Amino acid sequence: MNRVLAIILIIYILGYLLELILDILNLSHRKKSVPAALTDVYSPDRYKLQQGYEAESTRFSILQTTISVVFIILIFYMGWLGALHEHILMLELGNVLTTLIFFAIISLASSIASLPFSIWSTFVIEEKYGFNKTTPRLFAVDFFKSIVLTFFVGGILLGALTWVYFATGRWFWLIALAIILLFSLLANALYSTVIVPLFNKQKPLPDGPLLNSIKGLGDKLKFPVSKVFVIDGSKRSTKANAYFSGFGKNRRVVLYDTLIEKMSNDEILAVLAHEIGHYRKRHIWINYLLGAAQSAIMLFIFGVVSQSVELSVALGFEGATEPVFHLSLLAFSVLFLPIGDLIGIFTNMMSRKMEYQADNFAAKYGLGQYLIAGLKKLSAQNLSNLTPHPAYVFVNYSHPTLNQRIKAINNEEK
Repeated sequence: MNRVLAIILIIYILGYLLELILDILNLSHRKKSVPAALTDVYSPDRYKLQQGYEAESTRFSILQTTISVVFIILIFYMGWLGALHEHILMLELGNVLTTLIFFAIISLASSIASLPFSIWSTFVIEEKYGFNKTTPRLFAVDFFKSIVLTFFVGGILLGALTWVYFATGRWFWLIALAIILLFSLLANALYSTVIVPLFNKQKPLPDGPLLNSIKGLGDKLKFPVSKVFVIDGSKRSTKANAYFSGFGKNRRVVLYDTLIEKMSNDEILAVLAHEIGHYRKRHIWINYLLGAAQSAIMLFIFGVVSQSVELSVALGFEGATEPVFHLSLLAFSVLFLPIGDLIGIFTNMMSRKMEYQADNFAAKYGLGQYLIAGLKKLSAQNLSNLTPHPAYVFVNYSHPTLNQRIKAINNEEK
């Protein structure tokens, strides 16, 4: 076996085993006694339902991941990616179009392969536990729209990066970083006004006590809010959420209709105060800079290792005499996994710290207990795990556990 291919497979398998161990630890930990502060989150029947949901969804995820890993290892080992490149190369379309067609085929095959799992998850597991509201027709439309959107947006970004790679040489990583950061800013600014309407309807929150309270809260926190929208999340799921999007005058608050249905006005205000806390503490820009640093590291290393022909040979293009961009990119995505995982652990630690700060921001304005009540309702509504394993939290959680957040809010209010 090619030495580089052996390294790629070993790294990929070790990453899978680590994820599997964490899933098993988390699954076995779910039956631990619930902390005293959380005993009112679930009724006995609801908690039994949560335990079943946690077990079934985790086992299904393990099954899906295992099947995916087996197929990807087979694809790597058999050299099918190199063979695909050779067939596309015969079309003589040039570097950019060759890369775009290669990834279009990979992306479409991946979407089709994952479709049965998505169907089972949505119409069996989510349906069984009372979450699913998606109709088969809506599911099919969403699937088609997602593919078109991925091909259109992803194609533009990938095409630009491919062109830059071949046109700029050693400055690729720096110019590619600028493109990615600009794209990220643009995506954030346009998400609610361009992307979301493709899948959901957003309507302005009607005049009334809730809208007045939200505007009053914004004035009180010196964070004016003029655009508040309600999104029809209930047409797909009963799970609830809320978020901010955009910058400056284009900033808007988006509330899921399921959130409004389940929470009191004061609890909604507390959740929004938490989100405002992220903005006031500049967490949005800190996360942006962290993402920029991660992208810079990744792109710089890729710019160096992608010059090796061995990466292309390892993925099955045995006749390679020079590096193949898309084959190098796929090989690198696996080789980078250990570094990416370490960076992910660090960014999750930073994210958890920011969540504490945003919670404390809401608590300082007298909304701590309402925030606790709202978080408990969200956990109960979404059948969240109240007793995740500490190792699983350390590696995978971007938010502190519910128990940790409640303790921190109560300490802040003392």
